[in-house]
Amino acid sequence: MTPSNLVEKTLSTSDNVENAYQVKNLDHLGLIAAQFDALGLVELINDMVPQCEEKRIVSLGQAVKAMVINGLGFANHTLYLMPEFFADKPVERLIGNGITAEDLNQNLFGRSLDLIHKFDVTKFFTRLSTHTVKQLELPCSGTHIDTTSFHVDGKYNSDQESKEGVVKITQGYSRDHRPDLNQVGLQLIVENQAGIPLVMQALDGNSSDKNSFTEAVNAHVGRLQTDLGVEYIVGDSALYTAKSLKEMDDNFWITRVPETLSDAQTIIEEISPQLMTDINQEAHSTVCINYADVQQRWVVNYSPQAYQRALISVNKQCLKMSSQELKQFKQFCQKEFACEKDALKALKEQEKKLKATQIHDCSAIKRPKFKKKGRPAKDAQPEYYVWKLQGGISSVIETRAIKLRRKSCFILATNQLDDSELNEEELIRRYKQDQQKVERGFRFLKDPQFLAATLYLNKPERIMALLMIMTISLLIYSTLEYRIRTALKEQDATFPNQLGQPINNPTARWVFQYFSGIHELNISQKQIVILNLKAQQLVILKLLGKGFQEIYSGNRQ
Repeated sequence: MTPSNLVEKTLSTSDNVENAYQVKNLDHLGLIAAQFDALGLVELINDMVPQCEEKRIVSLGQAVKAMVINGLGFANHTLYLMPEFFADKPVERLIGNGITAEDLNQNLFGRSLDLIHKFDVTKFFTRLSTHTVKQLELPCSGTHIDTTSFHVDGKYNSDQESKEGVVKITQGYSRDHRPDLNQVGLQLIVENQAGIPLVMQALDGNSSDKNSFTEAVNAHVGRLQTDLGVEYIVGDSALYTAKSLKEMDDNFWITRVPETLSDAQTIIEEISPQLMTDINQEAHSTVCINYADVQQRWVVNYSPQAYQRALISVNKQCLKMSSQELKQFKQFCQKEFACEKDALKALKEQEKKLKATQIHDCSAIKRPKFKKKGRPAKDAQPEYYVWKLQGGISSVIETRAIKLRRKSCFILATNQLDDSELNEEELIRRYKQDQQKVERGFRFLKDPQFLAATLYLNKPERIMALLMIMTISLLIYSTLEYRIRTALKEQDATFPNQLGQPINNPTARWVFQYFSGIHELNISQKQIVILNLKAQQLVILKLLGKGFQEIYSGNRQ
């Protein structure tokens, strides 16, 4: 055999091997796809939004599923890189029979986002979340409302007039610390058991939390109470406005009282000294109050952790203020006055401006003035006299103490007046627990590896729809984590943590990492084998149920 024939045979053999064996990365994506299917979201979406089936290879429900899988793939791929993301994935196994990576292209997702916006992104998501909670039979006794923002590159409609049904992407208070960029807001109402978002609303970049909270209460709280049995709503201080409190009068609520409220400052000043007798011990006290014609309980809570944080911030703030006021006082002492009366009058005005310091031992000193430059002669007579102030400045200890007390204590308010139904400890626990759920969701959505750490779409309507896709991703993540933890506890089973120790409450992200390295091997399009499945992974799949086992089964076609 000649060398050329040998090379030709080698290449031919290599091509045959490549065609005979195809390896795709399955990893944790099967868990996401199985959870999406278990909730029946593809069918629900397809039934909900009319589509032209003859012209579509991929249905809207499947397109949404693909975007969620992309987002939870934690590969930092944006929408227009979706074909690249799915190029080495078992697309038919994850999305549906007959679908290829090339079908999941930019045009498909652009059209899908347009359809979602046309339907109404909030209504679209609300139907999915309500369906999900009922499927899980999850008791939604409490919810938490909060907002965040995402910065965007580009002007979008920032210099245009607002259009009904479309958010205005513009500059506003930036939680991302990028005030130079335009942004869009996202408001969530999250249930308190698994952290599942129940309502999402895209907001203008400069929207006010106080206004958006009131609108959300009007639009959604009554329905949540009727459909899901929500008993109370929790929110931060933006929820505590006279208008919102009156709107929520038919529901129980828990909210933080704004520190800027004069009544709050007065009550903290009165109660905090007795709460802080032992700075290492948490303490609280209740007072009844009527605000905005709503009878309510205020629970003043002192926290040692807040005290330690306050020490750092207050000391830094007081040092900065004292340094500035010392500098201003030195400059003030250089001023010249025509008479002693004017100097003392100016001193009183200067004292009113001080916040962190006080002036002491200050007096007006008479100083001679000469018109000629240089040192005057010994026998020279002054042309006239001026008055200057001379004295010292010191920090006001009480100012620091007041700031420290205010920052170490916070007030929670509720219209549940019956202490036997909601005592102080339970009130504080519910607020902190619910707040952690929604903040955890926002941290998840802002993860740099998530689908849209920065938003690149070319229309505000599509950005609104993408925010909804991101929230569906959070819903799938939260429900999957809840399902895993519930199954482990019900079966008295455990899962190894990062140190190899058995636990029954792993995060979904850690389970995702544990499922990395799983591949689908397709042999000549005749036999499919799943590679690298470990015993502990099989245990999780068995606990989760048949659908999860099938998606990691070589027998699946």
